Amino acid sequence: MATTTTTPAGQGARVRVQKFGTFLSNMIMPNIPALIAWGLLTALFIDVGWLPNADLATMVGPTIHYLLPILIAATGGRMVHGDRGAVVGAFAVMGAIAGSDLLVANFNADALADWLAAGNAAEDFRSLGQVHMFIGAMILGPLSAYVMKRLDALWDGKVRAGFEMLVNMFSAGIVAFVMAIVGFWVVAPIVNEVMDVLGNAVETLVDNNLLPLTSLLIEPAKVFFLNNAINHGVLTPLGLTEAAESGKSVLFLLEANPGPGLGLLLAYSVFGRGVAKATAPGAAIIHFLGGIHEIYFPYVLMKPKLILAMIAGGMTGVAINVAFDVGLRAPAAPGSIFAVYAQTAKGSYIGVTLAVFGAAAVSFAVASLLLRLDRSEDDGDLGAATANMESMKGKKSIASSALAGDSGSGSGTATATRQIQSIVFACDAGMGSSAMGASVLRKKIQAAGHGEVTVVNKSIANLDDSYDLVVTHQDLTDRARQKTPSAVHVSVDNFMASPRYDEIVTMVDEGNSA
Repeated sequence: MATTTTTPAGQGARVRVQKFGTFLSNMIMPNIPALIAWGLLTALFIDVGWLPNADLATMVGPTIHYLLPILIAATGGRMVHGDRGAVVGAFAVMGAIAGSDLLVANFNADALADWLAAGNAAEDFRSLGQVHMFIGAMILGPLSAYVMKRLDALWDGKVRAGFEMLVNMFSAGIVAFVMAIVGFWVVAPIVNEVMDVLGNAVETLVDNNLLPLTSLLIEPAKVFFLNNAINHGVLTPLGLTEAAESGKSVLFLLEANPGPGLGLLLAYSVFGRGVAKATAPGAAIIHFLGGIHEIYFPYVLMKPKLILAMIAGGMTGVAINVAFDVGLRAPAAPGSIFAVYAQTAKGSYIGVTLAVFGAAAVSFAVASLLLRLDRSEDDGDLGAATANMESMKGKKSIASSALAGDSGSGSGTATATRQIQSIVFACDAGMGSSAMGASVLRKKIQAAGHGEVTVVNKSIANLDDSYDLVVTHQDLTDRARQKTPSAVHVSVDNFMASPRYDEIVTMVDEGNSA
C-alpha cells in the first residue's frame, strides 16, 4: 500500500489552517436556517419569483442587508466571549453597514453626475448595488468580542461590591460604541475594496471561461476537511452579494455540487474491493440524498490519485453551470440534491441537473479507470488499509492502549482499566459526519447492553475536556487532542463501517465491567 508521510511542521500548518477555516465557517453554519428562509423569500415573492408579492418582498432587502450580517457578527462574538461578545459584535457591525452604504451612495452620486454630464439618460444609468457586510461581520464580531474579553480580564475581581452591574453594562456599551466607529471609518472602506477586488476577480474568471479552474483548489482542499471553510467562509459571503444583485449565484455550486462525490462512490461500488466496495453504495445514498460530503473523503484519502477524478468532475460541473448561466438563490446546506434543488433559481433547473449528473458521470469514468488500473491487492479495503497503516506505524490496538490509560496523546497514566461513560464523535462542523458516526456507534453501544454510556456529536471547536473518549476522523484527531487532552482518542477513516467501532465496544465492555 502506498503511504504518504506528513512532517510535524506540515501537520501543524494543516491544523492551523483547519482551525482558522472552521472558525470562519462556524460563524455561518448556525445561521444557515436564516439564509434558507431568505432564499425562500426571494424565490417566492420578488417580482420574478414564483408568487410575486410586492408587500412581502419588502422583507428581502432588509434581511440580507441588516439581519443576516448582524446574526453572523453576534455568532462570531458569542464564540469568543459569550453573550457579552455577541451584543458588542452585533452592534459594531452596524457601523460597518452604515459606513459601506455611505461610500456606495457617494460613489454612485459621482458616477451618475459623470454619466449625465456625458449626455446620457438617467434611466439608463445602472447604479452599483449595496455591499452587504458579511465579511465585515466576520471581522467585527470576533474582534469586538475579543476587545471586550481583554477589558473584562483587566478589571476582573477589582470592581467594588455593588458596582459590578454598572461597570459591566457601561463597559460593554462603550466598547460597542467604539467598535461601531471603527467599523464605520476603518472596516467598511476595507471590506468595500476587498469585495470590489474579489467581485472583479470572479467576473474575470467567468468572462474568460476560467471558473472551472477553481476546482483545482476546491476539490483537494475539501478532502482535507476544509469544505465548510471554503463554502461558508469564502464562497457564501461572495455568493450572497451576487445573489442580492442578480437573484442567483453560481458560487453556491462550486463546493456544494454533490455530483463529483456521487460519481466516485459509484465507481467504488462497481470496481472497488472489500469493505470499500461494500460500504460505497450506502455512502453514496448518504452523500447524495443526505448531503454529508465528508463521507466520501476517506475513499479519496485511501487512494490519493482519485483526487484527479474529483477535480475532473468538479470542473465539469462548474463548466456546465457557467455554460447554462445558472445559480442558486442561497447556500445549499447541507449539500444534498434536495437542498440544491430547493435553492435553485427559477429557470436554472435544467442546467443545475445537467451539472450535477454530468459531474457525476465524469468523476465516475475517471475513478473507474484509476481503480481498474490499480494493481494493489489490499489497499482497496478500508479495513485492511487501516490495519496496514497502523502496523507500519507500530500502533497498539486502541482497546488495549486505552485500558492501559494511554490517551493517544502521550499523556496517559498506567492504570489497570479505564471506565467509559461519555463518548463524543467530533467533526469540523458538528452536524454532518459526526452526527452519522455518533448514530452508528450509539446503536452498537446500546446493542452491547451499555445504555448508561452517552454518545453525542459535536464540532471540534465546541469540545471541552469532560469526555472519556473522543472519536474523530484521523485528519482531525490532532485538533481534537488540543481540546480534550485527558480523553482517550480514537481515529477512524470510514464513518460508516470502521473496525474501530467494534474495538470501542470492546473497550467499553472491558472497562465498565471491571
